[in-house]
Amino acid sequence: MTSLDIDFVRAQFPAFSEPALAGLALFENAGGSYPCRFVTERLQRFYRERKVQPYGTFEASRLAGEEMDEARSRLAAILGVATDELSFGPSTTQNTYVLAQAFRKWLPKGAAIVVTNQDHEANSGPWRRLADDGIKVREWQVDPTTGHLDLATLQPLLKGASLLCFPHCSNVIGEINDVASITALAHEAGAVTCVDGVSYAPHGLPDVGELGADIYLFSAYKTYGPHQGLMVIRRALAKALPNQGHYFNGGTLCQRFTPAGPDHAQIAASAGIADYVDALYAHLGGPDTDPRQRGRVVHDAMRAREVALLQPLLDDLADRNALRLLGPRDAALRAPTVAIQTDTPGEALAEALAPFGIGAGGGDFYAPRVLQAIGIDPAKGVLRVSFTHYTTEAEVAQLISALDQVL
Repeated sequence: MTSLDIDFVRAQFPAFSEPALAGLALFENAGGSYPCRFVTERLQRFYRERKVQPYGTFEASRLAGEEMDEARSRLAAILGVATDELSFGPSTTQNTYVLAQAFRKWLPKGAAIVVTNQDHEANSGPWRRLADDGIKVREWQVDPTTGHLDLATLQPLLKGASLLCFPHCSNVIGEINDVASITALAHEAGAVTCVDGVSYAPHGLPDVGELGADIYLFSAYKTYGPHQGLMVIRRALAKALPNQGHYFNGGTLCQRFTPAGPDHAQIAASAGIADYVDALYAHLGGPDTDPRQRGRVVHDAMRAREVALLQPLLDDLADRNALRLLGPRDAALRAPTVAIQTDTPGEALAEALAPFGIGAGGGDFYAPRVLQAIGIDPAKGVLRVSFTHYTTEAEVAQLISALDQVL
């Protein structure tokens, strides 16, 4: 098999057999995906059998610690990084804030960093506030017509810069940025990179080792898991940055950027994401191989399914005169996160879709900078419809039919 079996996929998600959600076609996956059964089962087991202080000498405590370690080691292996290069935190927003405090002390006086105006505010605001301490903040700006980030405009900004922060994929533009090429350019200029992968990871966990990013962040709750932020920091940089955790944890790489006590149960449940990747790989019928390769195969299968589902929607929207479709019209170049602008505020459009069984979102989605940059009033916002590999062809057809009525 080379393509995902949608019946098998949906059978792994309790939401699709939940009577309370019957009839809902979820097109707000960019705001948070349904959790897979492996995650919910692990979370329930932890709360029932392991909800004690972990890493102790008695059985329940030992098992709790082992399950937390399992989540870190298995997910790191899929991501192509060392186990101790992966940290957990309460959210990606919080993780980014903690990182910014570390860089605040690490960057030399008068240093320069580069941010974009394509980002979700979580990967922009904390870095921009470093200007309060004399850090020079340069902005890599999007094309005002397309929202695209052009490599040609980045190169001058990198001269003398220490850090580049950018998204793998914008949560409103949807275009997938070439992380490997951007990171290579930054490294050539002597800068490290921090990549916001929140809007990309739900569409296939990336091989971070292959991408070359120094920091890669994403959210488990948008990747079929619990509400945790996952953060890869490559070893050399993690050791160089000042410790943000308890002083006695400074020698443990995966604890250096966790100031507060972690959520033990949710970390342990995150191993269910790895379970899900393995289940999909096994159902695809691939040969026995290592976790990194299994992750790559599942990533490609997810992307192939999403591209096939997305293109008809993009074609339909492109044929409508009364709206502006943000981002590329080629599904292969973007994630299935699709924002449109009309004369009607985005939130009102999302509300109008609800009676048709469509769960969508409207607003600025914490990305007012990019909306302003491309001439859209953030107060009016956009309608955003987003999905992932577990969406069906029938649900996409249901969305298009509902848009006919609403638009």
